[in-house]
Amino acid sequence: MIAVVDYGMGNLRSVQKGLERSGAEAIVTSDPAVILRARGVVLPGVGAFGACMDNLSSRGLVEPIREVVAERTPFLGICLGLQLLFEESEEFGPVRGLGVLHGRVRRFAGPEVAGLKVPQIGWNQIQIRRPAPELEGIDDGAFVYFVHSYFVEPTDPSLVATTTVYGTEFASAVVAGNVFACQFHPEKSQAVGLRLLANFARRVASS
Repeated sequence: MIAVVDYGMGNLRSVQKGLERSGAEAIVTSDPAVILRARGVVLPGVGAFGACMDNLSSRGLVEPIREVVAERTPFLGICLGLQLLFEESEEFGPVRGLGVLHGRVRRFAGPEVAGLKVPQIGWNQIQIRRPAPELEGIDDGAFVYFVHSYFVEPTDPSLVATTTVYGTEFASAVVAGNVFACQFHPEKSQAVGLRLLANFARRVASS
């Protein structure tokens, strides 16, 4: 069973349906006990970083998320669910994150994005920088769907699984042991996104 974490923000049903299309059993839940016993966990997210952290905290979900990552349960972060894994965000902040991964979250700004709309909304390419089970069968240069104004800046560049260029090159996915997290939305990325979700479900099934 894959638990899709419900903290009041995110494309929960779309993610659930995408996983179910791959044959996985996926449930949307805010129950810490269910999350802790799940074979795989997905943290989706849209909205403001600070509000999401407040919601996770008020629902008692911060420590369960940290625990499943520490126990090496397969873990997928999506969009804001990627950003929340890092130590802090400059969005209305700095605001502290989950601190699972070292690094910070920055806003698109400065001359490198001059003339580009922020947030980035729409299709863009990923360049694969290191292999990950979730990227199996996905071509270098594949197009995926983004909606974001902020991006992660890992302290350790070896965590970067894919990069994307939007004025500046940024980390669009990271991999760290049992954790794979992406800035783009696989549930909105058609065949490429469904392949990523199926790959994650396969990883959960074999864990």
